Amino acid sequence: MQKGVTYALVSAVLFGLSTPLAKRFVGTTHPLVLAGLLYAGSGVGLVMVLVARRILARADRFIGMPDRVEWLWLGGAILFGGVVGPVALMYGLRTTPASSASLLLNLEAVFTALLAWFLFGENFDRRIALGMLAIVAGGVALAWSPREGNVSYGALLIAGACLAWALDNNLTRRASAADAVLIAALKGLAGAIVNLGLAVTLGQRLPTAITWSAAMVVGFLGYGVSLTLFVLALRDLGSARTGAYFSIAPFFGAVVAIVLQGDAIHWQLLIAGALMAFGTWLHLTERHVHSHVHEWQEHEHSHMHDAHHSHPHDFEWDGREPHTHRHVHSPITHAHPHYPDIHHRHEH
Repeated sequence: MQKGVTYALVSAVLFGLSTPLAKRFVGTTHPLVLAGLLYAGSGVGLVMVLVARRILARADRFIGMPDRVEWLWLGGAILFGGVVGPVALMYGLRTTPASSASLLLNLEAVFTALLAWFLFGENFDRRIALGMLAIVAGGVALAWSPREGNVSYGALLIAGACLAWALDNNLTRRASAADAVLIAALKGLAGAIVNLGLAVTLGQRLPTAITWSAAMVVGFLGYGVSLTLFVLALRDLGSARTGAYFSIAPFFGAVVAIVLQGDAIHWQLLIAGALMAFGTWLHLTERHVHSHVHEWQEHEHSHMHDAHHSHPHDFEWDGREPHTHRHVHSPITHAHPHYPDIHHRHEH
């Protein structure tokens, strides 16, 4: 299995597992406070990982920093994903039933794909489009509740949050060659500052030490580690395909709810599982091959020496791979199976 697919699926599993675990805190913790603690767990935990890795590595070249343009993309991603999205969601949830909100959250994958395909020029074919449609349909089936179908301004806010996160996904893809842990840490810290700041402004208080520490652990795994893997998947698969795989997260959440909380197995879960499995199969069996041109490119990311990385080193290299340093890609034309990763963002 392509490593980017593995990153995306594990990211979806971790995020899906975090949802039923986070629900255990909802009864005693305000939504803004809970969101802030989850993001804080992500940001603080990943900063600790960065510090530990820096101490162990003892070399700057193992940390892939964004360049000047990538910082602009990343700044936009943090604005939309860490500020606009969470705030719109929290205020939208105040007047929107949970079932309707779950249904609307599937719009993130749709918006991500549409923006990737038609605004940012990411390639797709009928097989990928059908796979995306099947996965999103599975999410709709999982969240559908015929008795709660009203749409309000709260629902529009949730749809707006999905659009903000879709922009976040596509902007993050532009900076995904940089260090994934750093990107995820910055997003986590931004989300924590915004949500906890709003909570304090509204007069909300932190829960008990046991609750907030447990919430931060869930946030580190379900948001921090998950987001790091999501960025790595963006690097290898592009926005639309990563978003499609990540859309199966609610299915894992539902399965965990059945195992841990004794929820009943219902027809929606079975239909959703079948649709998502079909859509994932379509994506996994994709084979995109054609002759393509690699233009001259200079960037920095973790890599191994292969057909795309046959460059000299301007430092004393100890032979370890993968490694990280700034390097140049010379123009090359060849044909092989590929995804729209950071080296294959060419026109068709």
